[in-house]
Amino acid sequence: MKAVWSGSISFGLVNVPVKMFSATQSSTLDLDMLDKKDHSNIRFKRVNENTGREVPFKEIVKGYNYDGNYIVLDDEDFESAAPEKTKLIEILNFVKEDEINSMYYEQPYYLEPDKSSMRAYAILRDALRASHKVGISSFVMRNKEILAIVKPLDDVLVLNRIRFEEEIRDLKDLNLPAVSKTKTKEIDVALKLIDQLTEEFDISKYKDTYSEKLLHIIKQKAKGKKPKAKKLRIVHTKSDDLMETLKASLSGKKKAS
Repeated sequence: MKAVWSGSISFGLVNVPVKMFSATQSSTLDLDMLDKKDHSNIRFKRVNENTGREVPFKEIVKGYNYDGNYIVLDDEDFESAAPEKTKLIEILNFVKEDEINSMYYEQPYYLEPDKSSMRAYAILRDALRASHKVGISSFVMRNKEILAIVKPLDDVLVLNRIRFEEEIRDLKDLNLPAVSKTKTKEIDVALKLIDQLTEEFDISKYKDTYSEKLLHIIKQKAKGKKPKAKKLRIVHTKSDDLMETLKASLSGKKKAS
């Protein structure tokens, strides 16, 4: 694996040198964009909008439109904005993980210690495990401030990016039903259905079956066969037969779509 960031974790006066690696990989198929006429690959070019000339990557700079004029920023500007945050994951405080709404979670990364910091790394990992808490931290990666939690997972410390509050959209523009203040008969049956379907979480049970089926279609087409498309019609449950549908679900029955 290739490290995507290197620096140190800081908690109190302790600095632990680490490297960061992506903890995820895509399970989807890598599909290319092609010209419908001759199946040639579609290429994207970085062009100057005034001249139409393709611009080499080394000649591209970043700028901010300030009062109609672009202010160009270089690497030194990005680093000088917060030099400590470009090389330091500072743990600001500790919280209980269940206090963090899942809406805030983004990308997980593995943190690997430098050979010289194995003991300090282990102390932080094991102390977090014993406290049943996670560290709220911030740092800068790729010219962007990152808010994250640091938590133990088996032998590794995991850094999971979380969103800032201002990145979550307000609900006010959504048309939503009112929250029920009383326990209706439908809710009572729905609770029984939830209990019936409740089991211990096991991530290994859930597979990306869509990519597997899509690959099967690709192989069939490669052999000159045209797969048969399955017809599916979903009938939405109406309010007047909601109780009947809930009861049928509870008894294990499944209404025809």
